[in-house]
Amino acid sequence: MKAKHIILIFAIAIAGGLVALFSYSVFFDKEKRILSARVETPVRYVNLPGEFNETTLDFTYAAEQSVHTVVHVTTEMTATTYRNPIYEFFYGDRYQEPEPVLGFGSGVIVSDDGYIVTNNHVVEKSQKIKITLNDKREFSAELVGADPSTDLALIKVNAKDLPYIRYGNSDDLKVGEWVLAVGNPFNIASTVTAGIVSAKGKNLGIIQDNYRIESFIQTDAAVNRGNSGGALVNKRGELVGINTAIVSPSGGYAGISFAIPVSIVQKVIADLIEYGSVQRAFLGVTISDVTADLIKEQGLDKIEGVYVAEVRDGGAAKDAGIEAGDLILKINDVNVSSPAELTEQVNRYRPGDKITVLTKRKGKTKQFDVTLRNLQGDTKIVKPGTYETVLGAKLVELGSNEKKELGLANGVKITELSAGKLRSAGIKEGFIITKVNNKSVETIETFKKIIDSTRGGVFIEGIYPDGVVAYYAFGL
Repeated sequence: MKAKHIILIFAIAIAGGLVALFSYSVFFDKEKRILSARVETPVRYVNLPGEFNETTLDFTYAAEQSVHTVVHVTTEMTATTYRNPIYEFFYGDRYQEPEPVLGFGSGVIVSDDGYIVTNNHVVEKSQKIKITLNDKREFSAELVGADPSTDLALIKVNAKDLPYIRYGNSDDLKVGEWVLAVGNPFNIASTVTAGIVSAKGKNLGIIQDNYRIESFIQTDAAVNRGNSGGALVNKRGELVGINTAIVSPSGGYAGISFAIPVSIVQKVIADLIEYGSVQRAFLGVTISDVTADLIKEQGLDKIEGVYVAEVRDGGAAKDAGIEAGDLILKINDVNVSSPAELTEQVNRYRPGDKITVLTKRKGKTKQFDVTLRNLQGDTKIVKPGTYETVLGAKLVELGSNEKKELGLANGVKITELSAGKLRSAGIKEGFIITKVNNKSVETIETFKKIIDSTRGGVFIEGIYPDGVVAYYAFGL
């Protein structure tokens, strides 16, 4: 009985083996069995240092290319304090030396010999500027020039062989594309954040200048206080913008940040280096968005281009033949669909440059050749610090030493007076104008802009070299 049981078990085992072999031969291919033993799936590294790959979501290459080109900017200014002779007559000399006010921000090295671009609001009114490199080296910096209309400034340090950033193309940026913000938020050095391009050509009205140029790149990369003047870079590590502003109810990052496109930055830098001031070109038109209401009002066929509401006498557009009511569709073959985009395109050029403007008038397209002009209506180069005749006065901008001696942050000095409104108001030669109608006078151009935009009364504040503060008022 025991022997039969063993034989039965052995028979069942042999039968099971035969079934297994038969099933394997039927359901599994011999070729596949052999290949299955070889794993030919390619092995890929998570990161390839020092190598750019457009297809991977890896920002290390962009960070490595840009982080050493972004600097920490520290500024120092002295609050303006005027002495009051009447107060001192009754109460004695209680004048106290004002304490310095410190500020901070970021900057981007754009050349190996020490040129650094930052925001104008980072360095304006400062008497001292210090920059700290990513490797902790420190340098004193001098202001080369500033452009309040774009909120850009150029400073320089005395150094050689500095790491500098490569320029990208902000025109090629696409909404949804990844970008990095590199800067020094809250005085924390070398910080990199990532986000995407949320929109382009944004006009926010945040630059306090009558001739402001705003066509911001909007991103959701984290930007906070101290990031101003830092770099916005693409995945190649190329500069595509200068981080400038955030919109936030609390004052901290709330998911929206804005950068000046590098197309504007390059033009401003080139002008400041070559001429010392920005050579701004004007088309000589008043423009507005094309809206649904405007289409009904003007009988237009569709929403496109930028509407010309007014053409100024003696301006470049009027002389070329552009009329009020025209739609501007293109500037030099570049489509424009908002005033911000049109202004950005025009301000890539200098007075005297010729551009082509494609317009639409009564349903038909027309192309005009336009020679751009400066604010004065001609094509001459505007040089900083030259004597200007304004209201019968020759003005000169204050040097840094004179500002320090008088404890001033800004002002322009009257060096000569002839017949005119200023002399009639009782102003004497040597008077330093610091404010007009409660607006700070930084440069001669600022003074002229304030006067040009004023209708009616003018109230001037200032100080004489001996420390006497004076106020004057007159009508235009």
